Formats: sequence, C-alpha cells, structure tokens
Amino acid sequence: MTKGILGKKLGMTQIFSSNGEVVPVTVIQAEPNVVLQKKTEESDGYESVQIGIADVKPSRQTKPEKGHAEKANANPKRFVKEFRGVDTADYEIGQEVKVDIFAEGDVIDVTGKSKGKGFSGAIKRHNQSRGPMTHGSRYHRRPGAMGPIDPNHVRPGKLLPGQMGSEQVTIQNLEIVKVDAERNLLLVKGNVPGPKKSFVTVQEAIKSV
Repeated sequence: MTKGILGKKLGMTQIFSSNGEVVPVTVIQAEPNVVLQKKTEESDGYESVQIGIADVKPSRQTKPEKGHAEKANANPKRFVKEFRGVDTADYEIGQEVKVDIFAEGDVIDVTGKSKGKGFSGAIKRHNQSRGPMTHGSRYHRRPGAMGPIDPNHVRPGKLLPGQMGSEQVTIQNLEIVKVDAERNLLLVKGNVPGPKKSFVTVQEAIKSV
C-alpha cells in the first residue's frame, strides 16, 4: 500500500551526516493535511483518499467548496490531491495526516510544478547549439531549418521556441534524511521541483528497489 502527504517547499539547506559528509536537503513543510473525502469501489469505482492543505481565504471560497469541506468539518483547501492505492480503512474523514507516516531512510517521489521561465528560445529551451557569431554569419541563435526541400513542411515535434517550465514534474527515488514531527517538516536529500513556497506532493516511491 502506498502513502502520501502534501506540503510546501520552504527552500534548500545542508546538514552533516554522521560521518561528516555535507548532505544538501530540501525542506518540505507538511501543513495540516486534512482528509476531505474517501472514495470506495462501490460508490466511485475505485479506492482513494482525498487530502487538502492550506485554507482558502473566506472571500475566495465558493459554495461547492464549502459544502464539500463541511463534511470533514474543515475549511475549503487551496491544494487538494487524491492518493490511490491506500488502505482507506486507515483514514477517517476529517482526520489530520502528519509527517510521522514517513520515517528516516524512506524512498519517495516528489511531484511539483517547475519554475516558469516564460517564452524561451531554442538554445535555452532545448539545449541546442548556436551558430558562428562572426565572419558574416547571419545564423546565431535561431532554431535552424524548419522543413527543407524534403519533406517541404515543418514536421510535428520540431524543437522551437515557446513557453518553458511551469509544468508538472516528478523526481523519483529521493531519500528522506530527517523527519521532524514536532514542526511537521521533511528533509529530503537533493532538490525537488518548483520555487519556494510552492505546493508539492510527496508519495512513497513506486519504482524503489
């Protein structure tokens, strides 16, 4: 059975291991995670648990959100996710999920929204090489030939300038270095997607050996 929690990326720091090595870690704060809904095979066709964090401002709450959250005696949440493959018997609607479901040494997958880079050229976006900058060359940072004589059109999937970043990214098989249950913090080895204060999903690794 899988397990998961939602959190906010606070940033990166470093700690020292027992043998004196420097370990870069990302700090994830698991704000109070509230179980908003349980889905079952009979009523929904599959089993899952819906969890939410971070209250929505009263001025931004909608009636459907309020009605849904009231069933769990909670406020509407800004970040809501479902976790499949969990044992729904272990969860109750309105229950608070804390970081102590994980332990030091656990291997996890972290999903977040990558930093948005805006409209970027082919060199930055696709790591292409530039042309010569001197000797009369008129080809510097352009994306290159679009569709030469054959096939005489631009092929689908051509690597071109466009929106870069701001996509859902999952980094797999990260190790939990420390669990701070008092402050509801997870220290994860390495980096995770997204800017500071962005929401992330932490789940038990699906490909861990």
